[in-house]
Amino acid sequence: MPINSLSHRELRVRVVAPARLHMGFLDLSGSLGRRFGSIGLAINEIATRVSLTPSDRLTAHGPSADRAVAAVNKFVSALGREFAVDVHVEEAIPGHIGLGSGTQLELAVGMALSRLFDLDLAVRDLAPIVERGARSGIGIAVFEQGGLVVDGGRGENTLIPPVITRLEFPADWRLILVLDERDSGLHGEDEIEAFRALPAFPAEEAAHLCHLLLMKGLPALVERDIRGFGDVIAELQRSIGDYFAPAQGGRFTSADVADALSFLESQGAVGIGQSSWGPTGFCLVENATQGGALVRAARREFAGQAGIQFLLATPRNQGAAVVFERVDASREKSFRV
Repeated sequence: MPINSLSHRELRVRVVAPARLHMGFLDLSGSLGRRFGSIGLAINEIATRVSLTPSDRLTAHGPSADRAVAAVNKFVSALGREFAVDVHVEEAIPGHIGLGSGTQLELAVGMALSRLFDLDLAVRDLAPIVERGARSGIGIAVFEQGGLVVDGGRGENTLIPPVITRLEFPADWRLILVLDERDSGLHGEDEIEAFRALPAFPAEEAAHLCHLLLMKGLPALVERDIRGFGDVIAELQRSIGDYFAPAQGGRFTSADVADALSFLESQGAVGIGQSSWGPTGFCLVENATQGGALVRAARREFAGQAGIQFLLATPRNQGAAVVFERVDASREKSFRV
């Protein structure tokens, strides 16, 4: 049945928005007039899943339901119309652990509203409404298209950092995530104040990082040289981690995550780093077999370390999934259309 022949009340929109790893900034001071610039990657195993159904009033339930309502209200204010919907947050990326939870939830809600009410809004129309992309454009870009993304930072007239490179990430490579359930990264006013307090980032260091990424890291990715790519990510992370150390208490937010990553590196993992403000850490391995063996070894090694978790993750080379469903209210079932 064509979508436009269905009653509005019969439709539901479900959106799956992937978590992202923020692998680092390139030029935090903007000596050439563009500040920040960043690299990141979409992953499959952690995601925000929301569904929106027309209702008599705005309601929400599930994890982060209050944030979902706040997101809807931002679109109400920006677009000058009410949205009577039931928002079901089926799953939410945990907040403030460096995986882009806020951006993915707000974009997922916005995209669902756009599709449900025929607003014809693209991802880059939605992001300014929810005030995303103030520094990094990685979360917006991976929602839009997935893969490995490099954004060009913010210039004087930038609304959203432009994507300057988007590459397929090798599907057989794996990432090991190290999670610290007891900690959280800087966010909100603390994050803003940290950026204010940090000194100028050296122009020569920014030039070095950009040179490394352009002439070593990205070619290595295309040529499936995991060690060459991993070496660049690790060096970028050391530089940016040391720069952020006064704000986050060291190169890594969590000392236990740092210890776990050091162990994984000693066992052959490459590309050691922290996503955004952490505490989530990550590293790269060549395939699922190596990744599974290292995760098992790490779990044995840190079995007595409360709160430390290891997750084997896969890269996601596509953006958010958006699905229309036809709802059979009498049977409480749904069918894809």
